[in-house]
Amino acid sequence: MKKKPVQETRRPSTGAASRIYSRDNVGRYSERARQRRRGKRIRRAVVVTLVALLAFVGTAAGMWFSTITGRLNNSSIITSGLTDLLFDTNISQEPFYMLLLGTDGRPGEDAYRADSIILARIDAPDKQVTLISIPRDTKIEYNGETMKINAAHTYDGAEGMVRAVNELCGVEISHYAEINFEGMQQLIDAVGGIDINATDGVDDPEHLDITIEPGWQHMDGATALTYARARYQYIDGDYTRMRHQRQVLAALANKILNELNIANIGGIIDSLSSMVVTDLSPQDILSLVNAMRGMNTDEIWSANLPSWAGEDTYIDGQSYVFVHEDKLEKMMARVDAGEDPQGPQSMGSGGESATIGDLANNSSDDWAYGTAETSSSSSSSESDDSSSTSSDETAE
Repeated sequence: MKKKPVQETRRPSTGAASRIYSRDNVGRYSERARQRRRGKRIRRAVVVTLVALLAFVGTAAGMWFSTITGRLNNSSIITSGLTDLLFDTNISQEPFYMLLLGTDGRPGEDAYRADSIILARIDAPDKQVTLISIPRDTKIEYNGETMKINAAHTYDGAEGMVRAVNELCGVEISHYAEINFEGMQQLIDAVGGIDINATDGVDDPEHLDITIEPGWQHMDGATALTYARARYQYIDGDYTRMRHQRQVLAALANKILNELNIANIGGIIDSLSSMVVTDLSPQDILSLVNAMRGMNTDEIWSANLPSWAGEDTYIDGQSYVFVHEDKLEKMMARVDAGEDPQGPQSMGSGGESATIGDLANNSSDDWAYGTAETSSSSSSSESDDSSSTSSDETAE
């Protein structure tokens, strides 16, 4: 059977051709073609807009990140000499030491003093922190000279302080942060204030503008700063002030780690960058906050250096704080092992186990006169009572 040419099989009938190629159909096909071209242009415009938007957001985010990093890592303070000195660690995976400085500097000032010095051991995997306060008048030998430890900051800035504390405490500090009085006040206000038990009232109009009643209360930045600076009215002066500073620091940590919405942490870091100078990057801070969330800040270990001051600690007419070096060495061995430092909370050589929670339950007089009660001493007493009862029963 003879096959028809392919062309003939595809040729429509006269009636079909008239239906397909009618004027109405030509118009319809033209309209559809225009719609397809319009659709392509719209899709192309949407894609170009999205790409441009992503590029803008990426650039803006990069600029935001760069700006925050630049403020946090202020190069006039976080120098190459300091970063070379800092010991490298993975902050979210292993314990590390960080030096925290509170200064009396004000915006625009180049010369200022280290007013508060705290050595912190931070163990993110175990959610454990130890805060060791160092009296600012502690006697050290630095660059062959006898001086107070905060003078090392005057000589060599942050690098000088890290060197001095490393040598004094026998540690290797990994990170550094400093904040001035105004910055601390603004930071506490930025997180909405802190809740703290004022174990001692503050009423010192000669030196401080704010009066504080004892007891649990919500403090704004100005009130918390007043509590952290007061010292003249207490029997052990600077030692009470150091305890108060550790309380404030722990309350601030509790607010950031356990009470703030994690979605707001970016804004907190933004605010932080205007108030704090540190070698930590924004990623470091986020990583550390995430690793430490849920930590019980009442269980932070608390102590100051085993030390004393008196008529025998004057040198060339200047009053110093002298360190019990053997006691300090033993205390730091415990700290390094992640254990209870068993260091003093007031002037003395040590032997007092205490947490931040214990600080909230004892007044300055309790610590100064040795009548403070701590959770560890209560446990010890219960253990002693139990042993005594057991011995009595055995005797019967």
